[in-house]
Amino acid sequence: MDANKQVVDGFFRAVTERRMEDWGDYLAADVIDHNKIIFGEEDAPGAAFEGFRQQLEAFGEGGMYAQQLIAEGDTVVARVLVRGTHTGYHPRMPAPTGRSCEVEQIWIMTVTGGRITEIRAVSDRLGMFLQLGWDWPTAG
Repeated sequence: MDANKQVVDGFFRAVTERRMEDWGDYLAADVIDHNKIIFGEEDAPGAAFEGFRQQLEAFGEGGMYAQQLIAEGDTVVARVLVRGTHTGYHPRMPAPTGRSCEVEQIWIMTVTGGRITEIRAVSDRLGMFLQLGWDWPTAG
């Protein structure tokens, strides 16, 4: 279980340090992202790589900081503090606002063979939208 926690912690560190070339050391090539990291992410195995890349492009400063990791079997639950400043294009708000946000998220990851194979997450999106000054999406 400690090894699985190390995989998840290592991944969040690689994202925060913007070491995209290392993501494959932590994410399986066909990782399934059930929550879609970014609006409009393709619904296909491995699409999470592009979702994370787009998030980093949209948020120039900040990162994802694991505050707590709990493991049972092949499952790791992470309480994550996410900080960022909206400085680049994002599908939900193309024009950068220059505003910062800080929200908590809960991630549930499946680790198989030393790689994250499945991602589920819950995030304080309302808090994020309010801090960034983004309009809340409406049903269309």
